[in-house]
Amino acid sequence: MKHILFALLYLICTCSGAPAAQNAQPTISKTPYISALAIDAATGDVLFEDNADARVYPASVLKLMDLYIVLTRIEAGKLSLDEMVQVTPEAARMGGSQVYLDPREQFSVDELLYALMVQSANDAATALAIHISGSKQAFVELMNSTAKQLGMNNTTFHTEHGLPPAKGQKPDITTARDMATLSRELLKRPETLKYTSTKTRGFRNDTFTMRNHNHLLGQAPGVDGLKTGYFGLAGFSTVITAPKDGQRVIVLVMGSKDRKERDAKAMEIMHKALTALPAAAAVEQAVPPAPADQGQVSAAAPADAGSATGDQQKDVPAAAKEKTAGASSGWGKFFLGLGAGLFVFLAIVLVAGRILQQRRNGNRHIRR
Repeated sequence: MKHILFALLYLICTCSGAPAAQNAQPTISKTPYISALAIDAATGDVLFEDNADARVYPASVLKLMDLYIVLTRIEAGKLSLDEMVQVTPEAARMGGSQVYLDPREQFSVDELLYALMVQSANDAATALAIHISGSKQAFVELMNSTAKQLGMNNTTFHTEHGLPPAKGQKPDITTARDMATLSRELLKRPETLKYTSTKTRGFRNDTFTMRNHNHLLGQAPGVDGLKTGYFGLAGFSTVITAPKDGQRVIVLVMGSKDRKERDAKAMEIMHKALTALPAAAAVEQAVPPAPADQGQVSAAAPADAGSATGDQQKDVPAAAKEKTAGASSGWGKFFLGLGAGLFVFLAIVLVAGRILQQRRNGNRHIRR
């Protein structure tokens, strides 16, 4: 009986101590957030920032690095979307958000990328990592070396999935500014939005429905990415992006205590950032300059670009101005020719009238 009581006491102490060990890292989330940043995706110009260099736990937002590595390897010809990935027992054991991979299964890189970005599947992240680098540790090293190449100097990854740190493990660390750098690089690849803008998608022959955790997708002004992240110590984080008149804005809100507050702040900052975009850039994209070896505009501006009035007329290509001037001078020549013709006609009438008058006078003298 004593042995049973001792065993129960041991189990109670062990279980109660486990969360404390895993929660040795401090909770860093704040209200309304730890940091926020908005940039012009094309130029990197800052449109809004608040504590953008604060250290945060990215949680599943770091899966943007997984996506970046996969897409760059595909570009380099080292990987293909239809390449099959064998699920390993280690990948199948991953908890948290998942698609419940089984070691007896294989999936294409393309399907696992959808699982990674739509379902935020940790098991998909691990399966891709092991397939690419041979082990999770080797892939994490690749993540860190890639971060350094991109200039993400305040980022250190310890996992390929972003789950809370286990006992004795350090948390993943990044900043809003570093994640903005990564997001800019991702958006240079059109495939990125294919995965990040998907709201729902079937998996495993549509026997499992994946649902995106980004509840802002499709909301005005047209959010089409990129990634959310959450665990208790880290709080709620998000990276969203939206286009406007050929331009694009990236907004990051990191470490909010509340998901709804995070989303509300992200949309508030997005609207501010879109308003802060330079209007001149949209005009330049709407009316491209004529090629140097041609004398006319190669294409008309789109209908929603508006007419070139006021200061916008300064951006009209010189060839277009010459074309307009040429058209005006053509009408001038027409009216000038018409006037000259009328002058000649009147002169002829006058001369003819004088000749007739002289003949009449001559006839009168003959009659006399």
